[in-house]
Amino acid sequence: MADTLRATSRYLAWLSGLLAGIAIVMLVMGYRSQVGPFVVAALASLALFCMRHPFLKSYAFTVWVFAFVAASMFYPWIFMTWGGYDLGNLIVPLIQIIMFGMGTTLSVADFTRVLKMPWPVLIGFILQYSIMPLVGFSLAWGLGFEPQIAAGIILIGSCPGGVASNVMTYLAGGDVALSVTMTSCSTLASPVMTPFWMKVLAGRSVPVNFFEMMFSIINMIIVPIVAGFAANRILYGRQRAFHRSLPLALVAMAGILLAVGLGLLPPRAILTVGNPALQDNPSLFGLLHLWTPWTTWASLQKDGLIVGLLLISMVALAKIVLGVWLKRSGNWMGRALPVVSMVSICLIIAIITVRSRNDLMTVGPLLILAAMAHNLTGYLLGYWLARAARLKETACRTVAIEVGMQNGGMGSALAMRVLHSSAAALAPAIFGPWMNVSGSILASWWRRKPVKETKVIADFGLQTAD
Repeated sequence: MADTLRATSRYLAWLSGLLAGIAIVMLVMGYRSQVGPFVVAALASLALFCMRHPFLKSYAFTVWVFAFVAASMFYPWIFMTWGGYDLGNLIVPLIQIIMFGMGTTLSVADFTRVLKMPWPVLIGFILQYSIMPLVGFSLAWGLGFEPQIAAGIILIGSCPGGVASNVMTYLAGGDVALSVTMTSCSTLASPVMTPFWMKVLAGRSVPVNFFEMMFSIINMIIVPIVAGFAANRILYGRQRAFHRSLPLALVAMAGILLAVGLGLLPPRAILTVGNPALQDNPSLFGLLHLWTPWTTWASLQKDGLIVGLLLISMVALAKIVLGVWLKRSGNWMGRALPVVSMVSICLIIAIITVRSRNDLMTVGPLLILAAMAHNLTGYLLGYWLARAARLKETACRTVAIEVGMQNGGMGSALAMRVLHSSAAALAPAIFGPWMNVSGSILASWWRRKPVKETKVIADFGLQTAD
């Protein structure tokens, strides 16, 4: 079996090189319009090769992103509409599925851990929501980006930590438990912190509705995570009811009925704040309207709750089939959801890319430079300021990765749904893949440098000596 896998990997590597060579020859000969299939196939073959390689597998996701971006550039019609349906409408549901997957990995201990190690969590939280928004603002205006693209850079800097940071922390020899807790805390705080920084740093250049962004984050991020947290109990709970067909079937049926009822019955929104008249007559509140973010109208929609209920039902039905009937043990959901998340993110990036092709061709190289500078600054300041706060080495590595890596999918969805700008979505779409590349490189480098023993004070994660 091992010999077969190695042989397959070699064939994939040779195939990728052959296809890339053909593409280069075609470009030299002037056949630019016909080179698309070879470029996309070369990248897809390389991604499959990376997935099977023990060292390169952490880069497979990024290569898949390149493959999807190449496909969107050569064949834009594939990612625009299907049968008259605008694929841009898929971005929010896909983000909700990704966040649901994150929720299924969480437990009560991930939140109560804050009480055991408050100092590292607090330091990471402060650095996350101070360094990255301010550095994003500085880069956006220092490099002279147009307002929409600048808003996207500020937006990705204002987002919470990304889910991939937990994997990178593990590879780097950091504190995985701390990483999960920090990601959870920054994500739960994002409905307030992200719109706050957007209002303060980008509000003068692009319209930012504080409550609309806050409700969008609750709808896209928080509600699916809570639903995933509930699904975690179904998947891994020790109660006998979660290992029997009838209770699981009742849970699935209740979720479906509630979702259908919410979708068909009024009201259209769960909660509405503000006065819709302000949208047409902002002068009603004069200076108050200019300086307070809570005077504009916004509503909390029901789709996040509907998607969450349907996903809980799917998990219950899947457990009936796999866990009860087929007696499958092990973390089968934990193996399936990362693949679903990877495909979802690739599709989101392709959908955004095809809607911003002209902007990408114009500002792409400069935006990549901004992504590298933003990300590197987060790693450096996160690590050394954590050291200055006297955290132990594993905590310093964790804080650096958490600060440097943001939730690019969330940024992309907010740009499309709240800012209504595909140009603003470009920065999160570019920053996300780069963060995975840089995170893998940093994690591999740290993995070769084992952590020295330190003397730890109590449970606060403080160190007295290296």
